[in-house]
Amino acid sequence: MSQRQEIPHDSQEQYAHSDTQDLYATWVSEEMEESSSSSSYTLVPDSLEEPLAAGTPNSPLSPQSACSTSTVFSFKSSSKSNESSGSQEKEDSSGSSKSLSETESLPEDPLDEKVTLLVQFLLHKYQMFQLITKADMIDVVIKEYRDDFPEIFRRAYEYMELVFGVDVKEVDLTSHSYALINKLGLTYDPRLSSDEGVPKTSLLIMVLGVIFMKGNSATEEDIWEVLNTMNLHPGTNHFVFGEPRKLITQDLVKEKYLQYYQVPNSDPPCYEFLWGPRAHAEVSKMKLLEFLAKVNGSDPIDFPSQYEEALRDEEERAQA
Repeated sequence: MSQRQEIPHDSQEQYAHSDTQDLYATWVSEEMEESSSSSSYTLVPDSLEEPLAAGTPNSPLSPQSACSTSTVFSFKSSSKSNESSGSQEKEDSSGSSKSLSETESLPEDPLDEKVTLLVQFLLHKYQMFQLITKADMIDVVIKEYRDDFPEIFRRAYEYMELVFGVDVKEVDLTSHSYALINKLGLTYDPRLSSDEGVPKTSLLIMVLGVIFMKGNSATEEDIWEVLNTMNLHPGTNHFVFGEPRKLITQDLVKEKYLQYYQVPNSDPPCYEFLWGPRAHAEVSKMKLLEFLAKVNGSDPIDFPSQYEEALRDEEERAQA
């Protein structure tokens, strides 16, 4: 087997889109796209009692964004289903555009602002390494809408899951205390190496998912074709993930979640991503496939080759 060469961090590459993709993701949110190029946006305000810029309709954590933002994976499991999904995507796209344009004239849901505030409150507690109690959520954020707490919490939970890749999990039934827990059992914690300390698990899951669905190795073109649909571009700071190229080619490589190599004897040079040893140790391929299937509205068995591999992975983990 040929020896791969690890590429230097400061090398510059060109990114091209491949003609076909077995896996791609769309991140549908005009508000998030606007905010990703804004350097003035602050995820967590100095005071939750002050009016929040993020509570306005055009901000990334706004009600419209929270409702429209979703991580959607589309897989080509058959030509028939692909044609069907293609026509459905066109219908959904036209419907989305219409609904987004009509949002401005619709009455604002008073719960939406509370969802926005609760998301920011959860992020603030996460950055402070503090648990979140139900009492605090109600007293500090929900206030007069306490009867609507279940619905507000549900929406905020979904946003945290899709945008940040974390679950809001109850860890103490007596005090009703919650903590933000990375999905899939990942232990990556950006708070230990970043001043912002915002959860970035969703991007890691995205990249690991692309690699898995591509047969356990993905070209750099594969990765960027997916990330570009999320408005993530090399050299451009994103309001959640920062500069994505540095994150996936340096930070996550250093954390041993990813391996980034130049393909041997490639001319012109091309590069690929593999799972790193930490990803193999922490991530169950079955749980990853279940999560990808969940956000895609499908079933793991719809992807037979990946499902068979995930079953083998489960057996190996049980034996170990």
